[in-house]
Amino acid sequence: MTAMPEERGFDWRRLGAAAGATLSALVLLFLVLLVAMSNQARDEALSRERHAYDVTLLVRTVDATLARAEAALGRFVLDENVRGTGNIYANEWRLAGFQIRQLERLVRNDPVQSARVDEVQRFYAARGDQLAAAARAAASAQGEGGVALFYTASKDPENPGARLTNKLGEIAEAEGQVLRASMRQTQFFSAEADRLTDYLSWLGVLVGATAIFLGFVAIAAVRQNMLARREAETLEYAVALRTQELSAANEALRAEAEEREAAESQLRQVQKMEAVGQLTGGIAHDFNNMLAVVVGGIDLARRRLTGPRREVLLHLNNAMEGATRAAALTRRLLSFSRAEPLLPARVDPNELVAGMSELLDRTLGERIQIEVRSDRTAWPVFVDPHQLENAILNLAVNARDAMDGEGAMRISVENLTLAGNQVGSSVAGDYVRISVADTGCGMPPEVRERAFEPFFTTKEVGKGTGLGLSQIFGFARQSGGEVDIESEVGRGTTVSIYLPRTHAEAAEVRMHPAMQQWRESEPVAPGTRILLVEDDPRVRAATLGALEDLGYDPVAVSSGEEAMSMFDMQDFDLVISDVVMPGITGPELVRELKRRRPSTAILFVTGYVGENEGEDMVGYELLRKPFTVSALANAVTSALNRERQEPRRAAG
Repeated sequence: MTAMPEERGFDWRRLGAAAGATLSALVLLFLVLLVAMSNQARDEALSRERHAYDVTLLVRTVDATLARAEAALGRFVLDENVRGTGNIYANEWRLAGFQIRQLERLVRNDPVQSARVDEVQRFYAARGDQLAAAARAAASAQGEGGVALFYTASKDPENPGARLTNKLGEIAEAEGQVLRASMRQTQFFSAEADRLTDYLSWLGVLVGATAIFLGFVAIAAVRQNMLARREAETLEYAVALRTQELSAANEALRAEAEEREAAESQLRQVQKMEAVGQLTGGIAHDFNNMLAVVVGGIDLARRRLTGPRREVLLHLNNAMEGATRAAALTRRLLSFSRAEPLLPARVDPNELVAGMSELLDRTLGERIQIEVRSDRTAWPVFVDPHQLENAILNLAVNARDAMDGEGAMRISVENLTLAGNQVGSSVAGDYVRISVADTGCGMPPEVRERAFEPFFTTKEVGKGTGLGLSQIFGFARQSGGEVDIESEVGRGTTVSIYLPRTHAEAAEVRMHPAMQQWRESEPVAPGTRILLVEDDPRVRAATLGALEDLGYDPVAVSSGEEAMSMFDMQDFDLVISDVVMPGITGPELVRELKRRRPSTAILFVTGYVGENEGEDMVGYELLRKPFTVSALANAVTSALNRERQEPRRAAG
């Protein structure tokens, strides 16, 4: 056998080597390109991940800032004297606006998220208007108006604050989806890069074994791939660390959101229970005092029915006055959230204190010894006499409680001349000081400093709201005066009301509107057919008897359904309806009755405040409970006259 030429074998080996080298080079190049593409895709995914994380973190930061601002405002409206909370609210709210603008710049390349941020800005502005109104009311009205506005804004069905929070949640959720998708892409491309790197390493080893010049290329590729792997590991570590940080941030934000929700729930509960429920408990003693006058007067009148008529009338008049004052107390309770105007008049403080002796004796009990020290030359003052009586009564009850129902109490009236800022922010001038001193336990300095704060009390739960002294403080300030407390632990407390002297001419003390109605004439329109709709049987019986005594022809029913049936069976000149009833309400009933018979006169009766502002009650007479027979007669006459005048106005 003849051997093949050596050159030919060499040519075949070189050709095979060249072909293998070329193929290896192509495969190597292809793998390098794939690795580069995987790294680029991974970097893009990481960039999207970082952007989504930044947006999510900023959204949670905005939400937390808004929560801190509203929490600070909540504390401010409850106590407007702590100015620091108002500043915290203002600063946090402005910071939230700045953060929202940052969020707008961050998502400007995303049309969907940009639209959501625009809605966030709109809800932020609307919520800011609501909270600003509450803050202004709190700063100007001793916290009463601010609590109501803040609570009303929170309960608003179209509350922009809740819509703002929901919209921020939508933005965070959208970015969370992007973040999760980006993390999956990052993991996928990192794994692809690792796998391709492994292939490239093996190919480099093979190429290096077959050809020296390809070995250098393979070695370089291996080095490059090793660097890429280390970079990938570094990036993976950074991604894992970033993911851990993001999880921790999300957990912190979740905890903060739960805390904010709990704080909001607590604030709503405080607003509802303390501004309404506890308030009734706090003034219950005042209301019971008035009821004591009513019960005592009626009982005395009953015992003296066989005696002189003048004595019976005296006790009945006392009972009526006590009932009128009780009605005034309930109106102040129901209108607590509004700034009620005072009815000032020239008042002799000596006469006022002397006139309260019987009321104080009945209220405080026999174990309290009351000493009254009056300056016969005491100057007159210009105040609301009923408010002043309530203030003195509140101070007396507090003094009794401080002495555990037994001890000595001194009520003093004296003239003083004060220098500027001698007592609080008093203006220099002449004042009358009315003091109530007790021999009770006294107050430590920390309690005395907070005594005028709304809702601050040292009494047990259910025995006071902490509003008595704050209301006295507000009354004194509205009357141009001041309030001061002198107390020593174990020796007693003296609370003094300083009222400025008045030089106005003597005038009749203004009566409560209910008393004015009681003293007015009783107009009667005999034979008038009246349909009375009242769900409370006691109120229904009393009103029915009053209408019959006035000479009217009334028919009483207990519900709106019965009223419509009776209305179809008989003709009535007037319908007297309660406003709040189970089933069909008063306004709903009147709408239906006016549709059936437009000429029927209407009179609404209510025990609530503010119902006359409803659109369904505009144009009709409104009588508030409790009312006298005279007030009922006047209201009936006004309702009938209003209905008779309507056709003439329409014809004219």
